[in-house]
Amino acid sequence: MYNDWLKIGPVTVHGYGVMIAIGILAAFWLSEKLARRHGLDAEKMDSFVFFVIIFGYACSKILYCITVFDQFLSDPFSVLGSGGWVVYGGILGGILGAYLYCRTHGWDFIRHLNVLIPCVALAQGFGRIGCFFAGCCYGIQTDSAIGVSFPVDSLCPVGHPVIPTQLIMSAGDFIIFFILMHNLEKGKHPDNTGAMYLILYSLGRFLIEFIRGDINRGFVGILSTSQFIALFVFLAGVLLLMKGKNNLKDSTQV
Repeated sequence: MYNDWLKIGPVTVHGYGVMIAIGILAAFWLSEKLARRHGLDAEKMDSFVFFVIIFGYACSKILYCITVFDQFLSDPFSVLGSGGWVVYGGILGGILGAYLYCRTHGWDFIRHLNVLIPCVALAQGFGRIGCFFAGCCYGIQTDSAIGVSFPVDSLCPVGHPVIPTQLIMSAGDFIIFFILMHNLEKGKHPDNTGAMYLILYSLGRFLIEFIRGDINRGFVGILSTSQFIALFVFLAGVLLLMKGKNNLKDSTQV
């Protein structure tokens, strides 16, 4: 929960940035490894993943600007230069970036998505640990044994312990990662890996939002912005799963 790890002159090494970097490096490493296993061009995976990451981060910032649109209109540079991001923007933007890249290079999008998506879950697991160090994405106040008190220089309000939703989300991301890896490597339907991620992540995100304590994320009616988006992501995952089953059924009837 202490974000400032090391200071060297004017440079400060932040735990949040370190964990994000670890997640990205892990995604690069795993994507190349999986590409070789599944007959993809491993030599070009770095460029592919790099494009997806940049596209995802750009969309993450854009969606954040939308959630704080009034602030963005009054002082756009304070929003663009802040540490505000929306994970769903990164996920959906990354998938869109992957589609555009595959279409441009004549690659099979679903094959590459199935290989890429476990890497995304792995990176998210490390990234959420970074959120814990920074104190963002915190939970509601609690007097239970799991409550965590953050220091005064964190992004979490001080004065009362809160549920460490960051660590809960991190654990969930790692669990999703292992499920996806098992399905991709040993499952009967590895082509459903991308659909499984959309379903599992959106379900977990919808539930964790009930115990999130940061209220600046925007709402659509009684649902948080993330819960509202989760409904459509879940539906997209179900439709993609059904499409995969129909394709499998058609191939067995040929």
